[in-house]
Amino acid sequence: MDAFYASVEQNDQPQYRNRPVIVGGTGGRGVVAAASYEARKFGVFSAMPMSRARGLCPQAVVLPVRMSRYREVSAEVFKIFRESTPEVEGLSLDEAFLDVSASLVLFGSIETIGATLRAKILARTGLHASVGMAHNKYLAKLASDAGKPRGFVHVPRDGVRLFLDPMPVSRVWGIGKQTLPKLQRLGILTIGQLRKADPGVLSPVLGNRTGHFLALARGEDEREVIASSLDKSFSREVTFDHDISKPTALYAELQRQVESVTGRLRGHGLLARTIQIKVRDKRFRTVTRSRSLALPTASTQLVFKQARALLEKWLQEHLNTPVRLLGVGVSGLETPDERGIEYDSAEQKALDRTLDEIRRRYGENKATHAGTLRTGKKGAVE
Repeated sequence: MDAFYASVEQNDQPQYRNRPVIVGGTGGRGVVAAASYEARKFGVFSAMPMSRARGLCPQAVVLPVRMSRYREVSAEVFKIFRESTPEVEGLSLDEAFLDVSASLVLFGSIETIGATLRAKILARTGLHASVGMAHNKYLAKLASDAGKPRGFVHVPRDGVRLFLDPMPVSRVWGIGKQTLPKLQRLGILTIGQLRKADPGVLSPVLGNRTGHFLALARGEDEREVIASSLDKSFSREVTFDHDISKPTALYAELQRQVESVTGRLRGHGLLARTIQIKVRDKRFRTVTRSRSLALPTASTQLVFKQARALLEKWLQEHLNTPVRLLGVGVSGLETPDERGIEYDSAEQKALDRTLDEIRRRYGENKATHAGTLRTGKKGAVE
């Protein structure tokens, strides 16, 4: 998908179309999660500190992350993917590999399938996607990037060298900031030059991965598309604008996160057996702690109870230590069986269902437990 988070915002809020839009943390420690192509012209990119992004593009519209909305749109996009093939390997909310080999007889050529995907996504979500087509994953990924935005690039088997050779050697997967200058000092600036290089010359720089990189330079990639299975975990975390040491504020934020995570659990019809918290202090020391349940659950109350106990123990061991980041996650996911969902009471189960329905209809922040209202979340970024 092209500039996914920012494009969703522009599509949902037409007044922001054709304007530079930056999505991410709005506070002093905020980070850019996505930038529209209008903002990218000013040098704004994802993972950049928001303060720098604002300096590069002061006229940009800065919007907070709405992860629940992006997941909703992503689910529709992946539904479209699976209409063409069940062989879908999701990489993130907005990107996937599709093996359409078995679909060619039914749906036509690879170009026809690619064009159909783009058209369906645009018609049903209002968003644009870039499609890269090739006989392996490596080339398909490079092709999708080469055509952005709104790209549509097919690399045929007899056109690999024509496609790869002119590209900068930095486009080869695995050649990063440390390796790139060493190759450049050898006079290797393009993928074509890497492909033609003597392995003996490359070995001091690339070591035992020389053969691997030469294979990529030739466009070779034997990895298969592995259809995505159920999510292995759900999690949510925030980095605070200002370090927090007040327990009530941390518990309130933890409650918010648990509501989000358990809501996603129930939305997928899953239960979790393991609860984990993540805490990072002002010195960037990160600790994770977890505990497992005898029976899996999707209960907000039960997950919060376990997560709070883990956080309380950490706070007791680190008295008055300011917290920079707090997160919670659940794993050990299972589908319900005859044991059902572990709840303390039928009332708690009914409450979770009611809150889920309110949020589904009116938005994630329209209903919440009172514990989250003890303090406001200040510029946190998921």
